[in-house]
Amino acid sequence: MSNPSINSVFYADSYNPIQAGSIDGTDVLPHDNAVYRALLCSSAGLYDPFGDSKVIGDPYRTLFVGRLSRLTNEQTLHKAMSRYGRVKNLRLVRDIVTGASRGYAFVEFESDKEMRRAYEDAHHSIIDDSEIIADYNRQQLMPGWIPRRLGGGLGGKKESGQLRFGGRERPFRAPLRPVPYDELKRLGIPPPPEGHYMSRYQVPSPPRRPRSSVDEDDESSQPRKHQKHSKHSHRRKRSSSRDPRSE
Repeated sequence: MSNPSINSVFYADSYNPIQAGSIDGTDVLPHDNAVYRALLCSSAGLYDPFGDSKVIGDPYRTLFVGRLSRLTNEQTLHKAMSRYGRVKNLRLVRDIVTGASRGYAFVEFESDKEMRRAYEDAHHSIIDDSEIIADYNRQQLMPGWIPRRLGGGLGGKKESGQLRFGGRERPFRAPLRPVPYDELKRLGIPPPPEGHYMSRYQVPSPPRRPRSSVDEDDESSQPRKHQKHSKHSHRRKRSSSRDPRSE
């Protein structure tokens, strides 16, 4: 195995609770009770990422914004996000009992391009004296996703003892120990991309919309254009076929 740099990292494309609890993505056993809980939810299918009726909008145009100040409201966040593009919808998540902000939000933009700009430029920006994080909508776009409240999630604080790796804030480090390929394969955990690591200073790209979806959108717009042209051509045909002697 090649000797990776101390800054060599990689990111998770799908979510596995055991892997997320591992600093180099090669653990094969859960190391805390929360990982066991997330693993149970994952294996038993107890979490439905599309079951939240409050989640609306296009996931490819939706930005997750975290570590918000509890004082930040919808108007302030809307103004801050408008610097990156046209905001279509915004949901600041609040406590259902107290109504207080829970410190994170989902912001939908008018286009994929505007969302990706915000993903790149809003990360670690300051809103109301708080340094925020920006990420893509993992709930709907990351296969196998389990949220923090069920023992999953990404990131976290060292004090909690429940750090989760593989995300934008805490990527997996290139392993310095032998990789247990057989065990990882048995558990369905993707192995580290040996020889294809990224630098921790590079920005990982969010998922792109499937090409088939773009093609379908293009095709659905084509009949209307053809119909418009055929209508004009039909008018021209009628006018050209008119008998000049009748005028």
